[in-house]
Amino acid sequence: MALENQRVVQVFIGSEILKHIEPGDFVISMRSFQGGLEWCRLSGSVSSAYVGLTPTKNVVPEFFRYLFKSEPYIQALQSTSNLVRDGQALRFENFAQVSLPLIPEDEQTQIAKFLDHETAKIDRLIEKQEALIQLLKEKRQAVISHAVTKGLNPHAPLKDSGIEWLGRVPAHWLTIPLARLVPSGRRITYGIVQPGEPDPQGRFMIRGQDYSSGWANPETFFRVTSVVEIPYRRARLMAGDLVMTIVGAGVGNTAVVPQWLDGSNITQTTARVAIDGEKADSNYVSAVLTSTVGKRSVEYYAKGAAQPGLNLEHVKIFPITLPPLEEQRDIADFIRRQTDKFEALVTEAARGVELLQERRTALISAAVTGKIDVRHWQPPTSSKNN
Repeated sequence: MALENQRVVQVFIGSEILKHIEPGDFVISMRSFQGGLEWCRLSGSVSSAYVGLTPTKNVVPEFFRYLFKSEPYIQALQSTSNLVRDGQALRFENFAQVSLPLIPEDEQTQIAKFLDHETAKIDRLIEKQEALIQLLKEKRQAVISHAVTKGLNPHAPLKDSGIEWLGRVPAHWLTIPLARLVPSGRRITYGIVQPGEPDPQGRFMIRGQDYSSGWANPETFFRVTSVVEIPYRRARLMAGDLVMTIVGAGVGNTAVVPQWLDGSNITQTTARVAIDGEKADSNYVSAVLTSTVGKRSVEYYAKGAAQPGLNLEHVKIFPITLPPLEEQRDIADFIRRQTDKFEALVTEAARGVELLQERRTALISAAVTGKIDVRHWQPPTSSKNN
């Protein structure tokens, strides 16, 4: 039976001034509808943004920790106010209005045991899928790094690159500073410092979040007024340019500017790195910058812990391994094909995680609302012996 149809049972004592929390209590986040109610295992204190609940009667905490995370309960909580939304402060009265199921304690215990067993199985599967995703990402990175440091010909003679951590590279390759690939008149630069209010009809202003995980939906891009943008027209982009995050958690993230963003501008936390097409292929240079070669440069030059940043003078001297132009294009094409394969596998594994999480959520909701009868459930024999 759905929670909103159940009899209201007063089973908790709530206090808006309670600060001390004991093991076995529940703690409510007053700023979250999304399951912000946790079962406490430690003794401690909470701030005024939280309210403590002490179980009194008819309560098996192991059951209620699942109930409070279930979709029916969260939906019932949301229905207590049409004005409060996630991220805004709730009142204890919001929680007090929600009906709770009146279930015999032995059934609460049985449901909790069932969910402990079944969710543990699902969680183990999720961990395996997440480990697979991490492994695929590491292999993808290794493929890129090998291609831009050793090339595609395993028999090519090698030479010392002149950079200790880079090691040996094909003998016919160069290793040069990034600035030598930038055309004259389009120096490496950052963009708009104070964007002001957005203009729905204005020019795109590219930020790190717009390309940190592939190019985002253009509807989420910031558009800047011409009054603000024109003084920074020196930073406008052309298709084939590179953009690089130079401030923040994503420092070093790099992407190639697509044709549909030709003429856009950038923010001050992003650098434009134009590439001379007669010297280098943009996709190849982007691969170098996203490989271990580029990451080592970022690690070496980035300053600051909480808000790491790169100086443009340092970006200019990032070492780039440089084969002949045609070979660069072959390597870039190889990397694209391999990356597409890995991305497909990562997407498939991520979808598996999503389905498992959906199954976990549905199972909890069904069990705590009595839609599945687990009164006679027993753990498998193998589980009893573990």
